[in-house]
Amino acid sequence: MNGWGYWSTTSRVGRVPLHRCINGQPILMLRRFLHSTSQRATFLRFALVGGTIALIDAGSLYGLHDGFDLNLYLSRVFSYGLAITAGYFLNRHFTFHYHQRFRSILSELMRFYAVHATGGMINYGLFALVLLAGGAIGLTPGAVYWLPLLGIWLGGVAGMCFNFFVSHKLVFHRP
Repeated sequence: MNGWGYWSTTSRVGRVPLHRCINGQPILMLRRFLHSTSQRATFLRFALVGGTIALIDAGSLYGLHDGFDLNLYLSRVFSYGLAITAGYFLNRHFTFHYHQRFRSILSELMRFYAVHATGGMINYGLFALVLLAGGAIGLTPGAVYWLPLLGIWLGGVAGMCFNFFVSHKLVFHRP
C-alpha cells in the first residue's frame, strides 16, 4: 500500500481504493453484478428497480389518498403512472444499461408505457381484487389500512414478472 490509500499493485480493474477492498482483495462481485449481461443478473437488477418503484407507488398512493383525499382506485392510477415513469429511467440506466440505444428516449418511453400498460392491468386487477376481498371479509380498520400495500405488493410481483420478459424483448433491444 502506498501513502495515498491505494494498493501499490494494479489489478485487472486498475488501482483499487482502500475503501473498496476487503482483506486486500477488490470487491468484484458487486461490480460483476452491476455490469453483467446475464439474464439472471438483469432480472435481479429489474427486481431491485421493481422494489424501488413499489416504494414510489406506495408512497404516492398513500400521499394522494391521505393527503388529497382521493379515493384509493384513482390514487392508484396516478401513483402507478408516476412509478412506471421512474421505472423507465431506472431500467434504462441501471437494468438494461448494456443495450445500445437505437431509439430516442421519447420513442423508447412510449414503447415502455405500451408494454407496462398490460403489466399495469395485471397489477391493478390484483390490487382491486385484494381491496374487494379484504373489504368483503370484514377486516378491522387497522388491517384495512394495510390492504392497499398488500395489493401493491401482490400486483407488483405479478406485473414485474410479465413486464420483465416483455420489456427485455420489445423495449430495450435492437430494432
